[in-house]
Amino acid sequence: MCRLQTPQLEEGLKDYPLYSQDGKGKEAICRAIFALGSARWFILEGEREGGDTIMFAIVTGLIEDEYGYVSLNELSEVELDLSAQGYGKLQVRQQTNFKPTALKNLRDDRLQKFLARFED
Repeated sequence: MCRLQTPQLEEGLKDYPLYSQDGKGKEAICRAIFALGSARWFILEGEREGGDTIMFAIVTGLIEDEYGYVSLNELSEVELDLSAQGYGKLQVRQQTNFKPTALKNLRDDRLQKFLARFED
């Protein structure tokens, strides 16, 4: 089991398989948030596929804000080596105190600007 596969994540995605929130826009429920520095993965849905969990997410804080599918195994392998700057190696972490909520209610400026691009 990959280090990011937790009972909390499994429970959060149990009733939200892939494609279950299509067309909900800002009303879609964010089930979990992963972070590395200023990068954020807002997890909307996911399901187990073999030894991995494939999730649909909005990611902000990288080169370009976007949405798409992400492998939990691959996300758990992402590492930023800042040893030369005295910080050591940083890894993606799940925001453990997060409670599922609609995207429109999340207080994240980058996320809200991204979502505004899709309004009618």
